[in-house]
Amino acid sequence: MQPIGKILVLVGLGIVFIGLLIWLFGNKLNWFGNLPGDIRIERPNFKFYAPIMSMLLLSIFISLVLWVIRRLF
Repeated sequence: MQPIGKILVLVGLGIVFIGLLIWLFGNKLNWFGNLPGDIRIERPNFKFYAPIMSMLLLSIFISLVLWVIRRLF
């Protein structure tokens, strides 16, 4: 049960770290969600938004972070 506790603590610290980044640098992250490749369709009575490129970048970043964590432990 001890490894599960370590994992929970690391996940919690990661969430706190991400929350602090968004809180402190939220105004500097306006580009995220407005990248070329994010689909936005706005018409009367209809709005559609698909942040494809933003989610692709986020997926790559998370994959790299998890790869580094796996290499360290």
